[in-house]
Amino acid sequence: MFKKLLRIFGTLLLAGLTGLVINGWEAFGKQAIGERKQRIATSPEWHGSHFENPQPLKNDFLGGLGAMASGSKFVAPAETLPVVNALKAKYQTAPASGLRVTWFGHSSTLVEIDGFRVLTDPVFSDRVSPFGFIGPKRWYAPPIALVDLPEIDAVVISHDHYDHLDMKTIRAMQSWRSIFVVPLGMGAHLAYWGIPESRIVELDWWQEKAFAAKGGLRIVLTPARHASGRWLVDNNTKLWAGFALVGNRHRVYYSGDTGLFPAMKQIGEKLGPFDLTMIEVGQYNRSWPDWHIGPEQAVKAHQWVRGRVMLPVHWGLFVLAAHSWTEPVERVSKEAERLKVTLATPGPGQSFELERPPTEKWWPHVEWQTAQEHPIQSTQVDKE
Repeated sequence: MFKKLLRIFGTLLLAGLTGLVINGWEAFGKQAIGERKQRIATSPEWHGSHFENPQPLKNDFLGGLGAMASGSKFVAPAETLPVVNALKAKYQTAPASGLRVTWFGHSSTLVEIDGFRVLTDPVFSDRVSPFGFIGPKRWYAPPIALVDLPEIDAVVISHDHYDHLDMKTIRAMQSWRSIFVVPLGMGAHLAYWGIPESRIVELDWWQEKAFAAKGGLRIVLTPARHASGRWLVDNNTKLWAGFALVGNRHRVYYSGDTGLFPAMKQIGEKLGPFDLTMIEVGQYNRSWPDWHIGPEQAVKAHQWVRGRVMLPVHWGLFVLAAHSWTEPVERVSKEAERLKVTLATPGPGQSFELERPPTEKWWPHVEWQTAQEHPIQSTQVDKE
């Protein structure tokens, strides 16, 4: 009897797992083949079968599980958040200063820079998951519908984790005329989901795509300290990165997901100073201090890349770590004040120009841990 029940349980488990794989199959994406794979093999960051960081990542798996089990009571908002509806009409008028940014939550932004429009890591789906029925769910609807966005010149995507690369969002962009600028290997996903190869530009660290129209824009793929992968067998087979947007008057740096790493100083030296930095501040834990930089080190990174105004990203939309949902912005605000760094804290959907960065505290007060209570210190980095 026991053996029969065990067989039934095993059959049901196998059927369930098979169903999940089938349900998420398309969202898993594609591996690079042919010329795309050959080009990957020429990268200095490629090591036989996968990409590697110059400074390997520390990951305490068991510690991370323990943190999730004993996390904050306030990992998600208890009330409706004040979202600014980003109206299509607003984008019909160019920013007076030449640089305007709209934060849509997490790492999705629209950067209007010197006549160009660049969309970063657009995620407009309900969940960041290969499955439509499970996985982290967004706290509020997108502040603007994809169909209401103005014409986008370039879409930049930092890596292929689900909270940065969303299949449904990409498929909705098939008819756009935008160029997609992505790290090596990621074009395989985009082509599989219907983006024409002619609109896909894959780059290695320090390589760039130049736009000659409207005074010119350079999009430079910058190093980052992170990882990639959408299911168990494809870990680190595609590169991860940040971006420098270099216009004829302004410069913007987007970190992507990253730990602190020494080459950030080189980014500042080669491509800075930056009028605006957009650096991730959330979804961290001391058990994986090299995967996500944390609030205090994000301010340090802003200084290393030679930024003027800092916009914290990678927070305020999904539960992806055990800290309270407001902790990233509370901690980065405190550190920015200590180091006299100008911080912009727009609400979801809010646009701003650098002459008047928003500084209002729109989030509620909930309990959060300080840097002393929960320090995030990346390894193998000289902090000075």
